[in-house]
Amino acid sequence: MTVDQLDPTPIYEQLAWIIREKIKSGDLEERQLVPSESSLQQEHGIARGSVRRAMELLREEGWVVTIQGRGTFVAPREKWPEKR
Repeated sequence: MTVDQLDPTPIYEQLAWIIREKIKSGDLEERQLVPSESSLQQEHGIARGSVRRAMELLREEGWVVTIQGRGTFVAPREKWPEKR
């Protein structure tokens, strides 16, 4: 899965959806480190700002938590949104 540059959906929303689906499917497990901004940027060929907005959206929704100096991790399952 990768972002579709021709899709009218904003890039950051596409990336957030991809990561959300990886969490739901178990490809990214709770408390697991989410790939770094730079690796997501390279993997999907997108701007760092888009990656940051996607992470911000996932944090607001409760899918991930960021710990200063350590990185962004998949939130514990009990923190995930009710509507999945």
